Amino acid sequence: MIVIGIAGGTGSGKTTVVRKIIESLPKGEVAVIPQDCYYKDNAHIPLEERLKMNYDEPASIEWSLLVKHLKELKEGKNIEMPTYDFLTCSRQRETITVEPRDVVVVEGILVLTDKELRDMMDVKVFVDADADERLIRVIHRDCIERGRTPQMVIDRYVETLKPMHELYIEPSKRYADLLIPQGGHNRVAIKLLTDYIRSLLKPRNEI
Repeated sequence: MIVIGIAGGTGSGKTTVVRKIIESLPKGEVAVIPQDCYYKDNAHIPLEERLKMNYDEPASIEWSLLVKHLKELKEGKNIEMPTYDFLTCSRQRETITVEPRDVVVVEGILVLTDKELRDMMDVKVFVDADADERLIRVIHRDCIERGRTPQMVIDRYVETLKPMHELYIEPSKRYADLLIPQGGHNRVAIKLLTDYIRSLLKPRNEI
């Protein structure tokens, strides 16, 4: 099993990079573990308070569960991945069964900040993009998918996203083996990444 970690700021194009990795490999060969599924369960906290919490710092993630699940996949076991509702800011009852695959992609803004998780990765990638482009994507996504107004998104960007990006996410870039500037638009960097993944898979499949 090859574990690929893909980090980068909110709206940088990580999802596009992940999709292109999946498209470049045989069907069913890639399992994706989104960091967003592992937000701590705060259902015991009133909704009004949950909406004000900081979800862009490492303390918001249940790293121990994510690491445990990744170890189980490496051992050839299925996992029950949690799911998270961004409208209520709480973990849902439903889980998603994830089976071991030749390639496991762990994706999220903070996945390179946790050393134990980082040490389990064979390849570490940081998807970079201009701050203005990221903000535009975040406004578009949060208004459509998460029921927020543009002003709510901008306020959150100024108060939380930008300072957390500068404090945690941007510094984690130094751990990356590969930087992908221009996000999902960088076809050359994505091809280099997918070619490298295939080169790692080939000798394992020949055994």
